[in-house]
Amino acid sequence: MEATQSGTDVFFVLMGAILVFAMHAGFAFLEVGTVRKKNQVNALVKIITDFAVSTLAYFFIGYTVAYGVSFLSSASEISGAGMGFAANGFTLVKFFFLMTFAAAVPAIISGGIAERVRFNPQLAASAVFVGLIYPAFEGMVWGSRFGFQDWMTEMFGSPFHDFAGSIVVHAMGGWLALGAVILLGARRGHYRADGRVVGIPPSNIPFLALGSWILCIGWFGFNVMSAQEVAGASGLVAVNSLLAMVGGLLAASLVGRNDPGFVHNGALAGLVAVCAGSDIMHPLGALVTGVIAGVIFVKAFLYTQNKLKVDDVLGVWPLHGLCGLWGGIAAGIFGMESLWGLGGVSFMAQVAGSVTGAAIGGLFGFVVYGMLKKTIGIRLSEEEEFIGADLSIHKISAYPEDDVGR
Repeated sequence: MEATQSGTDVFFVLMGAILVFAMHAGFAFLEVGTVRKKNQVNALVKIITDFAVSTLAYFFIGYTVAYGVSFLSSASEISGAGMGFAANGFTLVKFFFLMTFAAAVPAIISGGIAERVRFNPQLAASAVFVGLIYPAFEGMVWGSRFGFQDWMTEMFGSPFHDFAGSIVVHAMGGWLALGAVILLGARRGHYRADGRVVGIPPSNIPFLALGSWILCIGWFGFNVMSAQEVAGASGLVAVNSLLAMVGGLLAASLVGRNDPGFVHNGALAGLVAVCAGSDIMHPLGALVTGVIAGVIFVKAFLYTQNKLKVDDVLGVWPLHGLCGLWGGIAAGIFGMESLWGLGGVSFMAQVAGSVTGAAIGGLFGFVVYGMLKKTIGIRLSEEEEFIGADLSIHKISAYPEDDVGR
């Protein structure tokens, strides 16, 4: 029975890893549908290559930073015979699952810096984030390392609660992206010399919608399988994710006046926000969380683009940074028993933990991209940007037969 249970847990977490891995196709097509045609190949190559770099960075460095476990031992030991390794290779499949979370960070950043970032410097930034910055905070929250959760419990009576990563993954990715977007500057042609918005419309709404659909489907693996064992799987997490998703979608549709970009990203805003408290909220609390997230996304996207003149192409700071921040705080509100939640959470712990994650992301986004900008440069030349990243970097366009026809 013990062997069967162990094998079942391995399969359960493996399916979660595969679903979250599939979400990276969602990130890719969401970006492909948003950027101009001359940058679509770059979006696809950038995200899958970032995934490969993230895998190596997390395998050799990141997982050890987060959990104190190294895989530099014999296959027998890391499959379960060694101290600290669970049977049936469960620790290995757990690494796979958590690595797909870690790799989501550069995938998130990719959407904000699209169309003008240099390829290799971005890979270097991804390696630093997934190897060091992200796993350090992951270890603080999920690995009980560095005394962070003990301090939170001592100060506020409860540890910081982030079940599936509203802060650990999404806010971290969104706030890291903010530094990159600001240091890169706006795409040429997006604003006039007097500051008025020209705007660059999405190139392919069907691809954008496909990306959103893939992400929405994979998200149920992202959230439900964060339990990391079959015995912990909960229908509450699934239904909370569902209601937050539709709440975000409908709210963004209403506030965004049925704009398809807001509609499809509004669903993601709700899912981002519910991650933290999806295991402790009542479904009505999850619905409200999603509705507020949908409004936050639309309002913040328009404000950053039109007022602050920050050219965040896919709106990753509003979507992941701000909605993730809201989600961490929302867990401390709608997780309370007085609001039909399961309890065991402190509002002040949620505020402190959420702000800490955002602050770490914001700080190191500026530090890492600032260093890269001063040393090797992070932006394509004016000519390369005009031609497009596809031809400038990859020497082929998304529609080469059209180029030949010309």
